[in-house]
Amino acid sequence: MMSSKAALLGLAIFALAACDDPAKNKTKAQTGEATQAASATATDGVSLPIDPSTSKVEWTGSKVTAKHDGGFKSFKGNITLVAQDPTKSNVNVDIDTDSLYTTPDNLVTHLKSKDFFDVATFPKATFASTSVKPGGDKGATHTVTGNLTFHGVTKSITFPATIKASASGADADAEFSINRKDFGLTYPGKVDDLIRDDVVIRLTVRSHAKS
Repeated sequence: MMSSKAALLGLAIFALAACDDPAKNKTKAQTGEATQAASATATDGVSLPIDPSTSKVEWTGSKVTAKHDGGFKSFKGNITLVAQDPTKSNVNVDIDTDSLYTTPDNLVTHLKSKDFFDVATFPKATFASTSVKPGGDKGATHTVTGNLTFHGVTKSITFPATIKASASGADADAEFSINRKDFGLTYPGKVDDLIRDDVVIRLTVRSHAKS
């Protein structure tokens, strides 16, 4: 009887300590083999640099007992905007993986190691869109597909985004989840505190014509 009570108490404590999965209600990006597609060029429209001061590349990862918010401080890219029409346009982004940030500091060090991002071997991550279609999940204005290269793996990913284009530039916002194991990030975590596979990605892209 005592052992049963102890087991129930242990389960109750574990349930209280468990962290809700931040990716649970997020759209899961569709992942597949990398694709090639005709892309817009600067001669087709206007090349707008992404403004790093107002743009963000953020993520949320979690394990059984906790979650961690972070992102990348250093990235660059551009949107080639054609006729103010997102479906005729494209986006390219380069990310400096060594600019990863989160808290605490020892977690930053661990995430940069070979257990996770291995930034010494893979210092860059890139995204290049291959198509933008109207309409998207959960009220998004568009669905974006492109090739993501991360941790030495290139995959095609598809996710919803809200995109606004005008004569002065283009804004895009997206929130979705990806499976880290699709990109070779397989470190399991502690036996009693496993790391979840799905990671939430949040993108805030602001790109405007130079005055």
